[in-house]
Amino acid sequence: MQISITGHHVEVTEALRNYVLEKMQRIERHFDRIVDVHVVLAVEKLVQKAEATVQVDGASLFAREEHEDLYAAIDGMVDKLDRQIIKHKEKIQKH
Repeated sequence: MQISITGHHVEVTEALRNYVLEKMQRIERHFDRIVDVHVVLAVEKLVQKAEATVQVDGASLFAREEHEDLYAAIDGMVDKLDRQIIKHKEKIQKH
């Protein structure tokens, strides 16, 4: 799994990078055929945004979360991606 992390109007520190990588391990536990993950962290005035695009076999999944705290935004984004990954996996297994 290839993970790229970029920041818009925010410096991606080592702590943020490690936090995102740690949270992405949860997604990888549910579905091992993840090809590529692109995470964008952004700050717009008082709103912190986290969004991710995940390329898996046969689909491209996207999640975005906004919160006052960047770490909470990352948590929410990973929760959304986790639900989408599980739904995609169940869909593949039914066919």
